[in-house]
Amino acid sequence: MIHPTADVSPHAQIGERTRVWHEAQVREHARVGDDCVLGKGVYIGERVVVGDRCKIENRASLFAGVTLEDGVFIGPHVVFANDRLPRAINPDGSLKTDADWTIEPSLVRHGAAVGAGAIVLPGITIGPWAMVGAGSVVTADVPAQALVRGNPARIAGWVCICGRPLARAETQMYYCATCDRPYHLAEPG
Repeated sequence: MIHPTADVSPHAQIGERTRVWHEAQVREHARVGDDCVLGKGVYIGERVVVGDRCKIENRASLFAGVTLEDGVFIGPHVVFANDRLPRAINPDGSLKTDADWTIEPSLVRHGAAVGAGAIVLPGITIGPWAMVGAGSVVTADVPAQALVRGNPARIAGWVCICGRPLARAETQMYYCATCDRPYHLAEPG
């Protein structure tokens, strides 16, 4: 289902049962998997890859270089930047073109979630089932199942695949009080 106000390039690939809502834009050579939802005003840049069963909320912007694995949630107004040295012009005053900058790719792994209004800087990997808190600025890689928040985003805890916070049972052992799943997590550092 593609809403009549959406702008989907004929060179983009949209999976089966994917819904593209009002004013969304999907650029050339982007690939969006099966059973996805692209909310109102979502921007999917050139060659962006979105896996199956992803949900991208209103006004999120995924610029060239972003890859989402399956089952990823992107909250409203999330921005993925792709250029660490942004300039509109070259030193000689000429307008920059695509040839004048290098994309730094970002990867969001299976099942991860990025909360509303977060900003993800270029070259970042967000691990499987990790959760980025709303309004966070992600400046470094996020480990699997980590909960990060703040500016810059820092580890504030660990989350279950069901999304609930994990409780510590003993050194490097955690469990989910909601669904009772146990985890052995090696803390970074």
